[in-house]
Amino acid sequence: MKTSRLWIRSVHVYSEDHVRAHVFLCMLAYHVEWHMRRRLAPLLFEDDDREGARARRSSPVEKAEVSESAKAKADTKRTPDGLPVHSMTTLLADLATPTLNEVTLPGSPDHAFPLMAKPTELQCRAFELLDIDPAKDGSIPAGGCAR
Repeated sequence: MKTSRLWIRSVHVYSEDHVRAHVFLCMLAYHVEWHMRRRLAPLLFEDDDREGARARRSSPVEKAEVSESAKAKADTKRTPDGLPVHSMTTLLADLATPTLNEVTLPGSPDHAFPLMAKPTELQCRAFELLDIDPAKDGSIPAGGCAR
């Protein structure tokens, strides 16, 4: 359970059931992270062209090499779409930045309405890769992620 962010560590739980629940939740979080990494690979410093990498080897026991597309991402620090390439940590930090603001107009200070910040192009691409439609739940205005 050693990944970049998830660790099983000592916690202050005293019953066997609580310890089992803690380990279960850590495993569940790791499973979710694994699936997210697979889907977000085009935006990450990870090889998203597994077939291209396999084609570079003549034998399955030969040392694995990264694909040409992964080398290009690492060299340019950009995706083929021109977006910056991230680590999982920096991408999650970027995805944590949208804000929900309460807006009041000078002419009517007693009336306020919520306004969601428009997502960046990178955030929209991540939502697309994760098959998430933020406009569906109303948190982002419809068309906020139109590409």
